[in-house]
Amino acid sequence: MNSTGYIERREEIETYFDRTAAKAWERLTSNAPVGRIRATVRAGRDQMRSTLLSWLPQDMRGLRLLDAGCGTGALAMEAAARGAEVVAIDLSPTLVKLAAQRYEQLPQAGTGRVQFLSGDMLADALGRFDHVVAMDSLIHYDVPHMVEAMQRLAARTQASILFTFAPRTPALAAMHALGRLFPRGDRSPSLTPVSEPVLRAGLAQGLGPLGWREGRTLRIQSGFYTSQAWEWHV
Repeated sequence: MNSTGYIERREEIETYFDRTAAKAWERLTSNAPVGRIRATVRAGRDQMRSTLLSWLPQDMRGLRLLDAGCGTGALAMEAAARGAEVVAIDLSPTLVKLAAQRYEQLPQAGTGRVQFLSGDMLADALGRFDHVVAMDSLIHYDVPHMVEAMQRLAARTQASILFTFAPRTPALAAMHALGRLFPRGDRSPSLTPVSEPVLRAGLAQGLGPLGWREGRTLRIQSGFYTSQAWEWHV
């Protein structure tokens, strides 16, 4: 994916997570006390991560997983505890460094492991995977870019891709507008809410001929957090 729009958007996201709000995300993804708004986001993200993990095999020994947009690494670490060989990648070197530090502090159990990298989650050099998880890492892109990203991931994935998108709803639009009133360190680059039917049509056209089909989906709403999980599989 080499379009100017995608690259510019990717750079905005990298700047936000690596410079503007790294400390805020470090706190959000820890057990430290947070304010009411961030608490709803933390709860929503925890529920989303649990949902995506529940859609992966319980025993992942011998399986390779890409955590695309790993943030501080919570999902990657849980998958490794099930035995997966995980490549966890994020645009933000700061968050990746924090994730690696947290991983090193965990008691190492099971046969899995995590390789933390900073860079583009779509890089072909990352190799092939059995499963891919992209939790809240495609929510800043429009439908054409999301479909293209899914096509690139599908070309190197054996079993399933689990991703999330920001559903276009009146409630999300209102929260999105209200979120602009908060300090920049408290908010992410603007989401790109998309129509579920439009996204479904795009994915069906882009992935269907490759043998991919849609699976489970679940929308999670928790205060200022709204995101929808979607499974696509072969």
